[in-house]
Amino acid sequence: MAIVVQKYGGTSVASTERILRAARRVAWKRSQGYDVVVVVSAMGDTTDSLIALAEAINGDAHPSPREMDMLMATGEQVSAALMAMALQRLGVPAVSLTGFQAGFFTDDTHRAARILDVKPDRVRKELEAGRVVVVTGFQGIDAAGDLTTLGRGGSDLTAIALAAALDAEACQIYTDVDGIYTADPRIVPNARRLEEISYEELLEMSSSGAQVMQLRSVEFARQYGVEFEVLSSLSPLPDEGGTEEKKTKVVARVNPQFQRVVTGVAVNSKVARITLLEVPDRPGIAAKLFSAFARNKIVIDDIVQSGGPGATQADISLTVAKDDLDVSLDICREVMQEWPGTQLVYDVDVAKVSIVGSGVASNYGVAATMFTALAERGINIEMITGSEISISCLVRASRAAEAVQAIHEKFGLGDGDQPVAIGTRGGEDAKAGQK
Repeated sequence: MAIVVQKYGGTSVASTERILRAARRVAWKRSQGYDVVVVVSAMGDTTDSLIALAEAINGDAHPSPREMDMLMATGEQVSAALMAMALQRLGVPAVSLTGFQAGFFTDDTHRAARILDVKPDRVRKELEAGRVVVVTGFQGIDAAGDLTTLGRGGSDLTAIALAAALDAEACQIYTDVDGIYTADPRIVPNARRLEEISYEELLEMSSSGAQVMQLRSVEFARQYGVEFEVLSSLSPLPDEGGTEEKKTKVVARVNPQFQRVVTGVAVNSKVARITLLEVPDRPGIAAKLFSAFARNKIVIDDIVQSGGPGATQADISLTVAKDDLDVSLDICREVMQEWPGTQLVYDVDVAKVSIVGSGVASNYGVAATMFTALAERGINIEMITGSEISISCLVRASRAAEAVQAIHEKFGLGDGDQPVAIGTRGGEDAKAGQK
């Protein structure tokens, strides 16, 4: 039979009632003639609670990454066992497996391990025996036999990796929303659900702060060609009169009828800006600085260097996750010891607001439209970066929500809005937000 992989996030399994509801959805899918593999996250805020326990034990000291993985992996094991019990209660044969039992082998980077191989032999064996297989998301095992975790949101990666390894017919990511929107509906009430979005657009939105999918899971999906759907586990079940589920399809190439210049607006308030002033402007300086970040496995978000022709000094600004700020500052201070006169400043009261769309690079006037939206609200732009499909601005954190609303409105991305006409470089008109 064809295989379907379904992933249920923390809100979808936050209580016994929701686990039972998710189990009913799984049972219905199986009744349609599919073999079903279920991937589960920890219940609700379990992961945060476990981290809080570790912090209470360790005080100001940093807990061992290995022991943190041992601790945090327990959350998914609880969910998996309860989901298997719920299915059995419904008369559906089911078995729960840990990431290791399901064949996930990773490197030894605790708390952010990378998948090296997936050998789902046990999963196939259980499916052939007629069982639904419930797999703990977010975890694997390294060469030393130690438990590892795949980083926050890693259950998405587990599901997509299993779909690839099992050559599944479909991969469904169930959350508490019915798809991916043009903006966070909590910030923009009239944000519109997207019918389709490309890997590249979702990658850019995820890296820009949209809390939709773990970034590495989308990268993995693109690499292995796994197209998937984002749906709501809270939508009506078939036995409640539910019809076709609302969803967003994540695909390699968007259907022409859904193409648009700007796909959505994302905001990331969990960033900090670091600026090194009066850095020597000569070959090898940037290499030395960013090699130090690489050795410490710190991901840099945006980088801007300023310096004019013939200048002997330059300023380098970069953004990192707030959680990485302390380590990043230590890295900068160590490197700066060789650069007398260089100054270090940082700012945590910032947010990054981004527009994302496959037509950003091929249409003139997109940047002007974005900057005009901010200017009309009196929102100052403190840093600008861009890529082929995105433009990002750093603004005051207190103005971030207003910035998202202004940009979303200016591009006409909401339900019932008239899209703004943007000129293409080929001379034809295109419409931002056009379905």
